Amino acid sequence: MILTPHILVGATLASKIKFLPLALGLAFLSHYFFDFLPHLEYPIKNIQRKNWNKSFLDFLKVFLDISVGLFLVFILSKNLPLAMAGGFFAILPDGFILLGLILPNRLLKIHYSFHQKIHFPESKKVPLFWGIFSQVLAMFVAIYFLR
Repeated sequence: MILTPHILVGATLASKIKFLPLALGLAFLSHYFFDFLPHLEYPIKNIQRKNWNKSFLDFLKVFLDISVGLFLVFILSKNLPLAMAGGFFAILPDGFILLGLILPNRLLKIHYSFHQKIHFPESKKVPLFWGIFSQVLAMFVAIYFLR
């Protein structure tokens, strides 16, 4: 799943659940739940292959994706600090994936394997409509409850 829906769902969970440890924990866990659902993603093959000198456009896509999510949280949230924290925790698992590419270690490899097992398989073909619909639905539901 792209990062904007993750950010919005995490922000919504954190905004609605006032107990901070629970809110941030559920925002973090929501990442795995939503990655389990059928969806499409934009390619970031140069980052995945560690072709750092060719990865500018991949990083630009990720930056724009995060920016859209944070902008929506910024304009929609009534409790901005908590919502931003929830959004951050919701994309943290993908941050661990990137960190594992840059600084590989045993714990990050374990996380990567776990993430890949839960993540909807890239090898399964998802029709364009359903691959986008699942993410748009997640965003609209999150936006509805975030306001």
